[in-house]
Amino acid sequence: MAIGVFGLAVGLALGGVVLLGALGYVLQRTVDTEAFRTADAVALLAAEDALPDPLPVAGGQVRVQVVDAQGRIRAASIDADRLVPMVRPERLDPDRRQRLEVPAERVGLAGPVRVVTVPAGTAADPLTVLVARSMADVRHSTHVVRTILLVAFPLLVAGLAGVAWRVVGATLRPVEALRRGAEEITGRAGTGRLPVPASADEIHRLAVTLNGMLDRLESARDRQRAFVSDAAHELRSPLTNIRTELEVAQRLAGRTDWTAVTSNLLADTERLSRLVDDLLLLARLDETPPARGTGPVELGALLTEVAARYPSAPVRVAPSSGPLWTVGNADELRRVLANLVDNAVRHARGSVLLAAEATPASHREAAYHLVTVTDDGPGIPVADRGRVFGRFTRLDDGRARDDGGAGLGLAIVWELVRRAGGSITLTDGDDQRGLRVRLLLPALPTDEGREAATP
Repeated sequence: MAIGVFGLAVGLALGGVVLLGALGYVLQRTVDTEAFRTADAVALLAAEDALPDPLPVAGGQVRVQVVDAQGRIRAASIDADRLVPMVRPERLDPDRRQRLEVPAERVGLAGPVRVVTVPAGTAADPLTVLVARSMADVRHSTHVVRTILLVAFPLLVAGLAGVAWRVVGATLRPVEALRRGAEEITGRAGTGRLPVPASADEIHRLAVTLNGMLDRLESARDRQRAFVSDAAHELRSPLTNIRTELEVAQRLAGRTDWTAVTSNLLADTERLSRLVDDLLLLARLDETPPARGTGPVELGALLTEVAARYPSAPVRVAPSSGPLWTVGNADELRRVLANLVDNAVRHARGSVLLAAEATPASHREAAYHLVTVTDDGPGIPVADRGRVFGRFTRLDDGRARDDGGAGLGLAIVWELVRRAGGSITLTDGDDQRGLRVRLLLPALPTDEGREAATP
C-alpha cells in the first residue's frame, strides 16, 4: 500500500513539473509570436519608408524601436526611449530574426523582458525593428499554477491514498478471509472448506475453485487412507499364514511334514507376490501418464494369445469377420484381457467365450470395437456390478483364501481401460445366466492398422 501511494506521489509530482514546463513554454511562445507579429508590421512600414512617429502599438507593456546600423533610433513608440536602444548594437544581427533577454531597467518595463528583432529597411539603409514585451504576466501565471499545485498536491495525494486504502482494504478483505480459512484448515480446526464471498467476482471464483480443489484432495486423501488400510489388511493375512505355518513346524520339530509346509508357504508367497505386484501397478497407474509403446493392436490375435495360456480350461475364441485394430499399449491390453479371463475361468461352470466385433460409428464421435468375455458361472448381481471395480472389493463367494483374489484385478482393468480411452460394463450372459463383460476400445481403420503394424 505504501509503495503504491509513494509511486502515485512521484507520478503526480512528475506530472506537475511537466505541466509547469509545458505552460511556461506555451506562454513564452505566445509572447514571441505576438511580438514578431508587431515587428513584422513595423518592418513592412519601414520597407515602404512610411514609418510614423511615434510608432503605433497596442497595450502598455510593449515597446518598439527602429534602429539603423550605427545604433541610432530612427523611430520609436510613444513610451520607448528615443536615445538609448533597448539592445546594445553589438548584440544585433541585421541579417536574421532574434529572441533576446534584456534587463528590465533598460526598457522601462516590469521584468523579465523579452525582445525580438526583425531585419527591415533596404540594402542601402539597413534597419532593425526591436519589439520588447514584458514577461511579468507569464511569470505571474506560472506562479499561480505552481501555487495551486503545491497546495492541491498534498491534498490530492492524501485523498487518493485514503480512497486507495478503502478500496484495497475492501478488495483484500475476502482474501484475508480465505487466508484465515486456509489457516484453520491447516490447523485441523476448520470444516475443510474456505469461505465464499457473496460478490460474483474473481475472488468468488477463486474461492469456488479452491474449495473444489480441497474437495478433490479430501477425496484423494480418503481413498489413500482406505487403500493403505485395505493393503495393510491384505498383506497381513498371508504374512500371518506364513508365520503360523513356521511356528507350527518349529513346535512339531521332527514330526513336521516339510513337503506340505513348503507347499503352503509357496502358495502364500505367490499370493503375497501377486498382491505386491498389483499394488505397485496401481500406484504407477495413479501417478504416471499412459505408458509408452502405444500403437496398433489386432484384437483377434490378442484374444488368441491370451486364450492359449489356458490349455486345460474351456476357453474358446469366437471367429471374427476380419482383423480388428485398436490403438493402445499391447502389454496393458494383454493385462486387461488376462485379468478378465482369470476371473471368468475361476467362476465358470463349463466354458468361457472370448469374442471381438466392430460396432457401427452411428451416434458416436468415433468407432469402437467390442470385446466380450462371457462365462456360464453364477454371475454378479446387478446391485454389485458397479462396485466390483473398486479396489479391494470382493463379493462373498470370492473371499475364500484359495479361490478369491485380493480384489484388485477388476480395479486394474478399470484403470487400464480408462487409460486406453475405452469403457467397460457388466451384463448378463446368454439366457440370463453367467456374466458377460463388454469392453469397448477405440477402433483404428483396418488399412491404417495394417500399415502401422508393417515394419
